Amino acid sequence: MSFYDGGPMHEITSAATFCATLVDEWVRAGVTDAVVCPGSRSTPMALALDDRDEIRVHVHHDERSGGFLALGIGLAAGVPAVVCTTSGTAAVELHPAVIEAHHAKVPLLVVTADRPPELHDVGAPQTIDQVHLFGSAVRWFVDPGVAGEAGSAHWRSIGARAVLETTNAPHGPGPVHANLAFREPLLGSPGPLPAGRSAGRPWHGQPHPVCDAADLDVTSLADAVAGRRGALVVGAPIEWPEAVHALASQLRWPVLADPRSGCRLPREATISHFDSLLRCGQLAGALVPDVVLRLGSLPASRALTEWLAGIDCWQVGAERDGAVFDPDRSLGSLLRVEPSALCEAMTTALRKMSGVEAPRGWYESWVHADAEAAAVIRDVLCRTDDPTEPAIARDVVAAVPAGGNLIVSSSMPVRDVEWFAAPREGLRVFANRGANGIDGVVSTAVGVALATGAPTAVLVGDVAALHDTNAMLGLAGRDVNMSIVVIDNDGGGIFELLPQAGAMDRSRFERLFAAPHRADIARLAAAHGIVCTVAHRQGEVGQLVRSSLQAGGAQMVVAGTNRPLNALLHRDLSEAVAAAIEGIELGSSI
Repeated sequence: MSFYDGGPMHEITSAATFCATLVDEWVRAGVTDAVVCPGSRSTPMALALDDRDEIRVHVHHDERSGGFLALGIGLAAGVPAVVCTTSGTAAVELHPAVIEAHHAKVPLLVVTADRPPELHDVGAPQTIDQVHLFGSAVRWFVDPGVAGEAGSAHWRSIGARAVLETTNAPHGPGPVHANLAFREPLLGSPGPLPAGRSAGRPWHGQPHPVCDAADLDVTSLADAVAGRRGALVVGAPIEWPEAVHALASQLRWPVLADPRSGCRLPREATISHFDSLLRCGQLAGALVPDVVLRLGSLPASRALTEWLAGIDCWQVGAERDGAVFDPDRSLGSLLRVEPSALCEAMTTALRKMSGVEAPRGWYESWVHADAEAAAVIRDVLCRTDDPTEPAIARDVVAAVPAGGNLIVSSSMPVRDVEWFAAPREGLRVFANRGANGIDGVVSTAVGVALATGAPTAVLVGDVAALHDTNAMLGLAGRDVNMSIVVIDNDGGGIFELLPQAGAMDRSRFERLFAAPHRADIARLAAAHGIVCTVAHRQGEVGQLVRSSLQAGGAQMVVAGTNRPLNALLHRDLSEAVAAAIEGIELGSSI
């Protein structure tokens, strides 16, 4: 007896023709990558994707990790990757990646196979209700039903719109869910495809309009901020970072930028250690701006967020799709415009005006304070030979070669990079900061590495690494150049810096919050065929990252740290910066 009851491979089926048509539209729209998670019901789509030489197919055993791999490709490329699963709980496993793509505005094309209507509500295996499975987290949901010749006139429209909605939905890029029901036979060959547009164009190509800087009254905005004390707070991502710094130079304003923004360049206006500075009550109280221009999303720094919430000034947001990043309701205005285009237009307008620079002493005080903080942080981090989390973050940022990528996990790694890393050129920094979760980090990094082909480092905590161990499935055989740096403090290190650490006895805190895992991550890597080196001394991590990226392939570096000592180090860094800043004479005009 055979489980196979489908038709021969050469039999032409509507399902095969339908899938081939969708894939053809996706190729026309620029899709180059697909993640296929093996399953039976999704056979027509898996074969259609694999039949096209223009699409690289990445097979992944685990749907959850596969979803984040596809997300990483979209994050780096700006074009959606397809992630294809079979029906049932396999489709549900994609939900975390869909949520992250929704909040982070990353294009992602989710294709879930489904059983036909007659198999629902009758106890058929792997059959669940997949209609609107991801709720409001998708830009568009389509369930066209079982493919039949009568509906073929609409197939190209469905395929083209699916890609268009991932990149040009009214509220910005994001995920689209196509739920496709297939009847047996699942094996088959496509017949002639419905005719497409000429010259290989996709069926739909008109994006939703984005407000252009030329459509705004930029001259009035420039005039309103000219000559005032201000700051540029920059989230991620910015298309043209140099435009931000040109505006900062014109106005003599500091730039407080998230590492993901691309604006943390070695320029005088870059305030790399704003988190440490704003923890100093004296400085935060003295450096109060008249205007804050917030570009894109907010950085991770809680000190910055609290400072923005507590100051009485005009705060203007600029976001390409009009998304609201304002948890404390402190924005006075929100402009729907690409931020760097706005900066460029404002700079042009300001060049025609006089008296546009901030009062003397404003900009100089920020720059002086940041230089003092940088020197103090370097000195404190050099006092120990043992690996420390802030120093690891600094070293990894510095170790990635020019043109490379760094993917940073949420929780402490993204904060340590933001707080302590020195600015530099030639590095793209990514992080899943849409929903701020710690799952799927390594899988996202694999997607970024595949999309860019560039050397890629990942800085991840031990708990986040364990959340995504299936990212290592088949990783040794993938064509990537990756160095996975795992900070192993045996549990949830961020909780050591939160009130929970001092609110209860140590044993209860360890059990409920720190939650030691006792896992041997190096052995886990070895089980997947990944070369792993354990760093025992400070400075080794950066050297190991450099050597592993020079060697190529996927390798891992594990650095053990101590959670309570890490909390003390963060406190010492804050106190040292505060002591250094206390002696600064702030500009008299501010």
